[in-house]
Amino acid sequence: MLAAAETLARRLGPGQLSLEAVAAEAGVSKGGLLYHFPTKEKLLEALVASHLDSYDAALQAAGAEGPDQLLRAYLTQFRDDRCAGVPPSSGLLAALAQNPQLLDRVGPCERDFLQRIRGNSSDPDFATAAFLVIHGLRAMTLLGTEVLTEPEVDEIQAWLLRELQERRRS
Repeated sequence: MLAAAETLARRLGPGQLSLEAVAAEAGVSKGGLLYHFPTKEKLLEALVASHLDSYDAALQAAGAEGPDQLLRAYLTQFRDDRCAGVPPSSGLLAALAQNPQLLDRVGPCERDFLQRIRGNSSDPDFATAAFLVIHGLRAMTLLGTEVLTEPEVDEIQAWLLRELQERRRS
């Protein structure tokens, strides 16, 4: 159901998301959808949580087994999502369009991700810059304001991983 909501938010635009459309896209009755998400706001809260959980899971899976593992996991998650054709979360824009307060927890969670990445990094400043590069690339894709071609994005993400490896050796 969340995947259907993401797809619709992307296809129709974030302000056009309706429970009826999500139920139809997911192939469930509206009552079935309402059982899990009694309101549109609850559905949007779940979309925001799903977005945050995906990055938290990547960081947790990496653990802190060595320096730079969390940044590597974050960069790898971005690369893997791009390779799989997973677009940035349109659910965030849908939540913003419906009720900006639904995004109140995003900033603190992202700050926590950054602090965890920096705390595990051999070069916290590079980790911060890499984190911000990935955020910028995702935001441009989400908003349709890309300034780089796909090959240029591929090169940037490869460079970040190479640079991370080089910094670790020095």
